[in-house]
Amino acid sequence: MNDWEHVRTDTEEGIATVTIDREAKLNALNPDVIRELGEAFESLRDDGDVRGVILTGAGRKAFVAGADIGVLAKMTPTAGVDVSRQGQEVFRAIERYPKPVLAAVGGYALGGGCELALACHLRIASENARFGLPEVGLGIIPGYGGTIRLARLVGLGRAIELTLTGEMVEAERARDIGLVSDVVPADDLGAQARTLMKKITKNAPVAVQMALESVYHAMDSSTAEALHHESSLFGLLASTDDMKEGMSAFLEKRKPSFKGS
Repeated sequence: MNDWEHVRTDTEEGIATVTIDREAKLNALNPDVIRELGEAFESLRDDGDVRGVILTGAGRKAFVAGADIGVLAKMTPTAGVDVSRQGQEVFRAIERYPKPVLAAVGGYALGGGCELALACHLRIASENARFGLPEVGLGIIPGYGGTIRLARLVGLGRAIELTLTGEMVEAERARDIGLVSDVVPADDLGAQARTLMKKITKNAPVAVQMALESVYHAMDSSTAEALHHESSLFGLLASTDDMKEGMSAFLEKRKPSFKGS
């Protein structure tokens, strides 16, 4: 058992749900929450029963309403660098997680909360979700990777506009610009998140992992290097039992039974 104060995990049918449980503070991030979040994901990494992770926030008002301003207001320049790098390290680990991570965003996802959603592989939102990077209005900038990931996801022009105005984006607008892949009724958010994750976790786990690796490797590589890496992963998968099972199941017109090996 863990002794986390602000994060809880539950696993059902191969899908783990990680919940930031600080509802009274709209699930705001502080160093303890970020540390616990990193520990929670690390604890699930080697759990063979977990094939995918849904990340969400407690309650219906907020996914994560941002960083704890009371903490940030006391930063020195040196402390500011440390706070930023701690968040970047945990969010980077989520982005490079070997299992698919889906952010189920209900309510506010602002500042660090928006950055956390951006670090996940996929995002769906409830109709009451609101996204934004309001940091410039506080005299700072996004510090957990938001200035990089938002531009990669929605394009440079839109990212600059959202970052420099600090304005909130409603769920439908977020879907229109590609920030989220779907918008669902608030009451259906959890169920729809599980439905989407099941569509992923029914596939070969090693192939899913390597597909994610190829996509994210390509973002930091030249086209030639990315293609070389993709072909290496493609060839490596030919050695897996799951590839043999997937091909056999197709030829035999039956559903595959993947073991993750």
